[in-house]
Amino acid sequence: MTQSAASADAVATAASTDGREARRPLDGITVVEIGTSVAAPYACLVLADLGARIVKVENPDGGDYARGWGPPFWGDTSSTFVALNRGKQSVALDLASPDGNAALRALIVGLADVVVQNLRPGLLEKFGFDVDALRREKPSLIWCDIGAFGTRGPLREKPGYDPLAQATAGIMSVTGEPARPPVRVGVSLVDMGSGMWSVIGVLAQLLERERTGAGGRIQTSLFETALAWMTIPLANYEASGEVLPPQGSGTQQIVPYQAFRARDAWLMIAAGNDNLFRKLCRVLGRPDLAENDVYATNAGRVRSRDALIATLQQTIATFDAQPLAERLDAAGVPNAPLLGVEDVPTHPQTVALQMRAPCDGDTLPLMGIPLSFDGLRPRSTARSPSLGEHNATWIDQDAIRESTHED
Repeated sequence: MTQSAASADAVATAASTDGREARRPLDGITVVEIGTSVAAPYACLVLADLGARIVKVENPDGGDYARGWGPPFWGDTSSTFVALNRGKQSVALDLASPDGNAALRALIVGLADVVVQNLRPGLLEKFGFDVDALRREKPSLIWCDIGAFGTRGPLREKPGYDPLAQATAGIMSVTGEPARPPVRVGVSLVDMGSGMWSVIGVLAQLLERERTGAGGRIQTSLFETALAWMTIPLANYEASGEVLPPQGSGTQQIVPYQAFRARDAWLMIAAGNDNLFRKLCRVLGRPDLAENDVYATNAGRVRSRDALIATLQQTIATFDAQPLAERLDAAGVPNAPLLGVEDVPTHPQTVALQMRAPCDGDTLPLMGIPLSFDGLRPRSTARSPSLGEHNATWIDQDAIRESTHED
């Protein structure tokens, strides 16, 4: 590696209005991302925001698949890629070539604290990257695999994407409305969740390394993440033996806890206990509903869901959404408007939290991570890299040629 690579720092962080800079707990940690699509890139985006230096290794023939996931595009790159890869440096390597293979090995053994990868099963091994051998050569190395269906079982070699995991783990069976076609959760819940679990594993292993000096291998998968999201529905099934239908915007165990159509707009109302239900009924001018023994407890309301929801909907439809929301707020009944994608960025709460900001040298506002330290949000502000933009920084061709010749 070159001298400049050893001291390079791709991660800038936003300063507060009083000049303080957000803490960067992972400053000094170098992560090699051998990732594509969403899961590994999102994991490394979080690590970048926390201060780690991310070297993203891509195939020279097109790079990360997400670069082409559009329109929409931002410049010549998909907005999806731009959102998931700010704050990183890109190195384009052909692992099938001796030079590319040697360069990646040098990156991992020479500089990496952590490797995060989500390539299809067996691909890295095909190119000669044996994790156990690499860890013997570098005992402090932390290696994180993000797979599709896990390392054991009949589906272990099956490739996977977010919707496949949502389908197989049952998420799509509890999403949507009764007697309607299956519905996938509209965001990449499983991909991004797998990235989050990877970050949790990496952080835990970094703590362990502080105590012992030894790295370790972390493994997670989309399917395991999807199963974890199904913790409550699966427990409910195990307890009751019943397969309950999906509830649209509602939930199976609490009523009323869903979106209602007011006269002019939708309103989410979450009367999550008996006291809140009584307050809701008073605001709606229907105290008789709370006094009815059938509806007095949540268990009764769940059993009589259809009749109660129909009655509430009929009443709520006589109110305009905003005045009703204000009355519910005054009574302490949790509620929220249903905002569209076009409304969320400029909502006063979004603006107040400063989650959204452009990168240096760019104007596309992107969401940060939902963490603050001492009131400041860490954030990598370097723009997403072009394919192979940092090859000259990270690849010492003379050293690679010497290493290849010695082999």
